[in-house]
Amino acid sequence: MAQEAGIVPIEFMKQLTSAQVRQAFLDFFAGQGHQVVASSSLVPGNDPTLLFTNAGMVQFKDVFLGMDKRPYKRATTAQKCMRISGKHNDLENVGPSPRHHTFFEMLGNFSFGDYFKQDAIRYAYDLLTKVYQIPDERLFYTVYRDDNDAYNIWIDEIGVQPERVYRMGPATNFWQMAETGPCGPTSEIHFDWGEEACTCHDPECSVLLDNGCERWLEIWNLVFMQFNRTQADPAHTGKFDEPLPATGVDTGMGLERIVAVLQGAAANYDTDLFTDLMDATQEILGHDDAFRQEHYVAYRVIADHTRAAAFLIADGVNPGTTGREYVPRMLIRRAWRFAHSMGITRPFLSQVADALITKMRDIYPELQQFSKAIHYYIEAEEARFVRTLDNSLAVLEGMIDEMTADEQSEMSGKSAFFLYATHGLPVEITRDLLKERGLSIDEAGFREEMQRHRDEAGSGTGVFTDFSVYQETLDMLDVEVIRNDPHAYEHLSLKSRVLAIISDGQRAEQANKGQRVEIVLAETPFYVESGGQVSDTGLIAGPGWKARVDDMSAPVGGLIVHHCEMLSGKASVGDEVTASVDVERRWDIMRNHTATHLLHASLRDVLGEHVRQKGSLVAPDRLRFDFTHDAPMTAGEIDRVNTQVNKMILDNQPVEIVHKLLDEARREGAMALFGEKYSDTVRTITVPESGRDERFSYELCGGTHVCTTAEIGPFLVVGEESSAAGVRRITAVTGRVAQKIILERLSTLDAIAYQVGSDPDAVESKIVALVDDLKAAYRQIEQMERSSAQSGVGELLSNARDFNGATLVAAEIEISDAELLGQMADWCRDRMTSGVVVLGSRIDDKARLVAKVTPDLVKRGVHAGKLIGEIAKLVGGGGGGRPDFATAGGNDPSNLPAAIAKVEEVVAQKLK
Repeated sequence: MAQEAGIVPIEFMKQLTSAQVRQAFLDFFAGQGHQVVASSSLVPGNDPTLLFTNAGMVQFKDVFLGMDKRPYKRATTAQKCMRISGKHNDLENVGPSPRHHTFFEMLGNFSFGDYFKQDAIRYAYDLLTKVYQIPDERLFYTVYRDDNDAYNIWIDEIGVQPERVYRMGPATNFWQMAETGPCGPTSEIHFDWGEEACTCHDPECSVLLDNGCERWLEIWNLVFMQFNRTQADPAHTGKFDEPLPATGVDTGMGLERIVAVLQGAAANYDTDLFTDLMDATQEILGHDDAFRQEHYVAYRVIADHTRAAAFLIADGVNPGTTGREYVPRMLIRRAWRFAHSMGITRPFLSQVADALITKMRDIYPELQQFSKAIHYYIEAEEARFVRTLDNSLAVLEGMIDEMTADEQSEMSGKSAFFLYATHGLPVEITRDLLKERGLSIDEAGFREEMQRHRDEAGSGTGVFTDFSVYQETLDMLDVEVIRNDPHAYEHLSLKSRVLAIISDGQRAEQANKGQRVEIVLAETPFYVESGGQVSDTGLIAGPGWKARVDDMSAPVGGLIVHHCEMLSGKASVGDEVTASVDVERRWDIMRNHTATHLLHASLRDVLGEHVRQKGSLVAPDRLRFDFTHDAPMTAGEIDRVNTQVNKMILDNQPVEIVHKLLDEARREGAMALFGEKYSDTVRTITVPESGRDERFSYELCGGTHVCTTAEIGPFLVVGEESSAAGVRRITAVTGRVAQKIILERLSTLDAIAYQVGSDPDAVESKIVALVDDLKAAYRQIEQMERSSAQSGVGELLSNARDFNGATLVAAEIEISDAELLGQMADWCRDRMTSGVVVLGSRIDDKARLVAKVTPDLVKRGVHAGKLIGEIAKLVGGGGGGRPDFATAGGNDPSNLPAAIAKVEEVVAQKLK
């Protein structure tokens, strides 16, 4: 058999490993001129509408939309994917189904305005039949009903018999990103497992029926981006489809499926992608083969969910209660629930994760790099769930018993949410357990309860911005605009030229003094906000004019705009200019940015390698760093971090900047920013360990940095607080700001030392002694006031009035403590046989009143609460209490004499 370039045949049904299948795919397309691009993160950095990366094309979305450019027109990837939400959420099928997974790998090849249907189809056919050597007669094909091009290529150029190529409708063979926009037909490739695999039992069984028959396995989908749909077209008439100026190809083949075909496995779980994990589970739990087979669903769930959770944690998605973080939490808990169903009572999933790390660390080095974090979070989440599972299951059992007694088949959304919010039982587990009993959940009701809870907690709103003017501006430029060129912003000033001016959302030819405009330059030294670092500010100076740059942005890929205020003169498109960054501000930012890297490394050293960056702010006046950690830092830990960072600064280590391939940097252990989108070539920042041939800090970063650590100057942590559940936040300062704070604090220390008559070194012990003396003085004053109050009781009683055999004490006294005021009233009442005591005092500029009544007068109708409530009105307040005791307060202590005088009138009425 003749071999085309890049084609290396392998024996069909030979027991290839999954690693060999993956590599054969990438090697084949590399041989066809494709750039092998590393998998992007499971957290899409370019699409906020997606919870997780769910297809190979996600990292190329901006390229297909014309908003980004790559140095290649052909690419191939093995992409990490998660499908666990939205229309792809069929979690309950994971385990029972032979082919459903949460995490999977998508093999794909892509063309950005290069080749189209003919080559895409030829490549797919050659890979399957000549490299993987799948017999041609086992493959069947579908095309869109109106796609004559694809149909004819399969039959006339590839030579497939017409009876194995089916025309199908838009439900299966037409792709569109949204109701309008890029769209196009698709062609699917299906593998035939043979007649004996048929589960539909239809005598006319074929792919055309699209009835879910297990005989047919879709293994590859070829998407041809051919049209731009200008209006919604639910009927797919095609009359609103205009040809795209540049066509594209996006293909996807699930690695798990093609490996199952090549290994002759009836279920994906019977391939080496999963058997290694299930073998490890069996060994850890001590089960025999018969037990494993009996509980095959639990084994599959444990393998799938542990795999997914480990990959998520490696990409910075740690278990939590909301958003993306809920997913690994739910997966770990669901896996443990299935383990619990087999009688397991001890945590073990992190050991299963070890088998995954060992198997896949070569292709995905982040698994090894963050293996300690994977262990930490899986073990912590298992431990939390183990502690609560028995109780939460007992609560659920009680609810099921009530449903059965009431003949209800559906659990309310409110009850399901109660289990989730109060007992930590994910709704997915509740759904599983109810389904086992033939019951269900009010899914819509659960979502309503969840949304209500989120609304009460506060929610944000989205704002749509029209970027068309920026895209039009980019399209009309004939100069390659630099977008954060790492070499450009290493300068503080550059000669450049005005390419465009945008004013009030419109392109303009000129801008006058006083106008706020956006200016596009051919080249710029200004940094655009990214990766937590704020934008530069500065000046643009042209012939006879100046503009102050207040902010920067990159609204579309390839275009940088300077947000300016015209200070003088008239700017015109085409002017030669000098663009100058605010040097002092840039230096402050550089100090803070390099210090952020040192802080990150120090936190991982002091707290543990589970620490991952979750966000940051690098501004001229401060740095803020959010990181994963589930407890407040102690004073000792903060001190160790402060000390370590300042040591690295004093060691004056070089800050090394090297550009290298993303895959190479990841394999070397470079830290990547959570959720950030990276190009194929990345900028790495290294700070070596002092006196050792090791890296202290190694991160992917496009920001501005100092040349040596000593240029940072002093570093000072000024705050540590919670940012979110499981996330802490440190605020720190460096350089000039840190120096200013240190000098201010030293000045304050000197002033305090002078005031207390001490040297600064001894001021703490001096203040401690003064505080002790002050406390002793307060105790002495309290004792004296108490003695004075006790001696004053006799005087109060000597001035008491008699009413029909009862004694009335009503007086305003000078006292500073409300509790002592109440005790004086007690002492007076205790020395009465029958009587009423009402005392008032001005305490902290408020009126305070207390009333006490002996039991016999309570029986005669004197009620302390009612009495004090009435007189409290006179001091602008209110109060109340029991019949025998009541207190009140008011804002007008000047009227206390009138309130006290009122007492006699009220009591007299009751004791007539």
